[in-house]
Amino acid sequence: MSTAVHEPFDALLAGRGGHLHRDDGVVVAMDTNRWRATAGAADGWVLDRCRGPVVDLGCGPGRLVAALTGRGVPALGVDHSPVAHVLCRRRGAPMVRRDVFDPLPGEAAWSHVLLVDGNIGVGGDPVRLLARAAALLAPGGTVLVETGPHPGEWWCGTARPCADGALGDPVPWACVGADALRTVAPWAGLRVADVAVAAGRCFAELVAA
Repeated sequence: MSTAVHEPFDALLAGRGGHLHRDDGVVVAMDTNRWRATAGAADGWVLDRCRGPVVDLGCGPGRLVAALTGRGVPALGVDHSPVAHVLCRRRGAPMVRRDVFDPLPGEAAWSHVLLVDGNIGVGGDPVRLLARAAALLAPGGTVLVETGPHPGEWWCGTARPCADGALGDPVPWACVGADALRTVAPWAGLRVADVAVAAGRCFAELVAA
């Protein structure tokens, strides 16, 4: 099965390396090697908090889904990319190819929703995305978010994926730091319960407000 490029992030998922070029001139590095590798030490902060069924929004190649299923935790990846679909199948990671805002299996029944590897930026509207994540949760569930490295950052706009030096089409995107997340989470019916830094990456755990 081929990994032909169709979606804006397919070239990055295919392991070609690259960046996001934001419309404000900021260049954001994309760690595609980490995406395609097995789950690492920093991912442990997220994985250790998953004690019930998990849905990973924007799962990419499926490393977190594979790690969770390997621990005996039911998990499902969601990604619109055909390349992600191929890579998840190769890895044996359960996945549905769908937009995160489309109807999904297990609506309002997931113990945990993941937004990792910058996926808080998907769609360019973090409040809408967080509200979508909250709607997927069972009572008492959590949303686990990887935030940006700058705590106060709040940026929404468009960004162009760049792989092999070639710029893709602009897509809506956002970048959110942990302090900014504390401010906006209540607009989505959530609150930040915990924040941590692991191996230079920043994470937050959100619960119902």
